[in-house]
This record gives sequence, C-alpha cells and structure tokens, in this order.
Amino acid sequence: MGKKQHPISGAPAVVARGRGGAAARAATAAALLVLVTACAGGGGGGDREASGPGGEKNGDGASRVADGPSRAVVTVAPEDGAGTAATSGALKVTADRGRLTTVTVKDGKGVEVKGRISADGGSWEPSHHLAGATRYKVHAVARDEEGRESAKDTSFTTLSPKNTFIGHYTPEDRSTVGVGMPVSLNFTRGITDPDAVERAITVTSVPSVPIEGHWFGNDRLDFRPEKYWAPGTKVTVKLNLDGVQGRPGVYGKQAKTISFTIGRSQVSTVDAKTKRMKVVRDGKQIKDIPITAGAPATTTYNGQMVISEKYKVTRMNGATVGFGGEYDIKDVPHAMRLSTSGTFLHGNYWASSGTFGSANVSHGCVGLSDVRGGWNKKSPAAWFYDRSILGDVVIVKNSKDKQIAPSNGLNGWNMSWAQWKK
Repeated sequence: MGKKQHPISGAPAVVARGRGGAAARAATAAALLVLVTACAGGGGGGDREASGPGGEKNGDGASRVADGPSRAVVTVAPEDGAGTAATSGALKVTADRGRLTTVTVKDGKGVEVKGRISADGGSWEPSHHLAGATRYKVHAVARDEEGRESAKDTSFTTLSPKNTFIGHYTPEDRSTVGVGMPVSLNFTRGITDPDAVERAITVTSVPSVPIEGHWFGNDRLDFRPEKYWAPGTKVTVKLNLDGVQGRPGVYGKQAKTISFTIGRSQVSTVDAKTKRMKVVRDGKQIKDIPITAGAPATTTYNGQMVISEKYKVTRMNGATVGFGGEYDIKDVPHAMRLSTSGTFLHGNYWASSGTFGSANVSHGCVGLSDVRGGWNKKSPAAWFYDRSILGDVVIVKNSKDKQIAPSNGLNGWNMSWAQWKK
C-alpha cells in the first residue's frame, strides 16, 4: 500500500491494492461522509439553526419565522357587519401582543381612507371623518415578537343621516373672477361645531399664499388671503363635508372640488366728495368717471366692496330696502351689487346729465350716467359694466357714512388680517 493526503482533511489516505480494495474503498467513503457532515453541521447540529431576533436563522444567516400561530391579536371597531356606525370617532384598529404593520380602509369605490399607525404600533385611526351611508372594508395585519403575522378583514356601513346640510358656495366652479373675490360658503343649517366643518374644507392656491377662514354668524364661512389675490392665481376648494356632524344629528352631504382663476386686477375708487370714480386696471388708471353718490340723508357706505352680482337690467324697489314707496324703478340698467343690504353701482337715466360729478342724489347707491334700456354702449355705465367682472373691487371714500360691515356682502376686506384670523 502507498500513502496519499486526503483531499479534505489532510489525513493520510490508504490506497487499496488487490482483492481487498473494495472494502477499503467503502471504509474510506464512510470516513469522508463523516468529515463532510462535521464541516457543514457545526458539531453535529445540521438539523438545527442559530436563533435570532424575529425568529430563527438557517445555515446561511437568513431569517426564518418561528413555527406556530401568531400571538398578535387584531381588533377592529366598529364590529364586522355593523350597519349604523358613526362617521367620526368610531373607526379604530388596535393590536394586542404585537405591532400593526398594515392597515387599509377603502370605501365601495376603492378610495382609501387616510390614517396613521401610532408610534408604538398599537393602534391606527383615520385622519378625518368618514362619509355617511357608505360601506367600508378594513384589512389589518399585525406581527408578534417572533415575526409571525395575524390578519383581520372586516366591513361595516356608516349611518344614513336623516338631517343634512350643504354649503352654497361662491364663486362658481371654473369661473374667472376679480382680485377681491373671497371663497364664501353659506350653509343651509346653523353650525354648532364650526371647527369640525372648517377642518373638512381646504382652500389652496397657486402661487401659494396663506389663506384663512372667518365665520360670520353660524351659517357663513369665508376664506381669503391677507391681501387681494394676485392676477392669474389658481384657487382650489375641496369640500369634504359628507359625514361631518355640523350640529347634533345634522350631517353634511357634500363632497366636491371646485376651482376658479383670478383674472386681471381692477380696483375702482369712488370719492363721494369729488363725485368721481377712478378705474385702475393692473396698476394703471384707465378711466375717470363722474358719478353721483348717496344724498345727505341717504349716504353711501365707505369701505372696500366686491362686485357680487351683475344685471343688465333689474328692478329696484325702495320698499325692499327700508325706503317705503320712495321709488320703484323697474328697468335700472347695468346694475352691479356691492352689498347684501342693497348697495349697487348702476346706470342712472332719470337724473339730468349735469348731476353726475356735481351732486349726490341717490339713496345710497353709486350712479353712472346711462340711457333708458342701456342701449348706448358709449355711456359711462355701459362702459364700466362691460369691463367689470364678479370679484372686482370698488372702494368708496369720503362719504359721510360709516364703514360697511364686513358681513354685508363679500366685504371681509374691511377687517384687518389679525381680526380676520380670530
């Protein structure tokens, strides 16, 4: 026999010769098997793996989840199948003896409800209220300390409100308006939880500016920036009122997004003392128009006013604004509303031409020279009407009257920014 080194261990290997070679080769193979097993198994533990965080590890260091059911328990409220769940405060997902890793809540259209898992992984809550009369599906997964997962799938339906409210909004969707136009919402029911309602409304702009809301009473909410909008600004309003409880037992039913664009800047200043109006377009004066303002006994409000309505022709009856039967004109041309209480800037065909620029004779409105029927496009009233849009600003100064109330029309600009944000 001769000697050779074993290819693995380096031990001497016996080379069999002759008739006894087969037995020797078998013994050598058995020895090799033992050596290979010892190298791979680590002390005879080839069927065991070193344990580590979150489970065990196999021979190459990869994690393997421990056998057996997960100890994590997922709980979802409202309970599965609930049919009259509250839209706020009812939905909550929790995990016991484990941490939540996934929570998905979707409505029947596949729209996901935003929410967040707590820092300790013990709970999840939605970031906003749910819609009314809507079925939601919940899928939640939690993991225990050994890395084993437990899942729960449930569904529930929110209550169907018997009493609802909506907000009538200004301006109209996709409209182009002047730099003074606020976002104004008038609710069909008085709101006793204004914070909940305001949280459900977002107003954003491009370019971005700070925008704040202000309540006038319990049924009107306006939004505006600190200063007039910049021309060309794009404004988006999201009404997520569906399911908001605005007052006990009364829920919003509105889910809508509207947008509008700010056009060119036009700010016109009426001086009741000089009886003239200067029209400034994009920072440049384009017209100086003679006017007539309120007579000494029926003066015009001072302040910043926003054009909220336009009528080619309208009826003005003194009885509707506290002046009894003093006037009833059925065909007032080129009328633009400046206040809820009845202040207009309008065409006047019944006063003599010499009145404009020399005397104040109106019942509180601002009058511009016009013709009956409004057919003359060159009249001052027609000229101004054709070049004005909703949201344009008209400022009245030097009138012997008080400043207009911010709630009287779309006239919140008469409040300072600090007052507005209160």
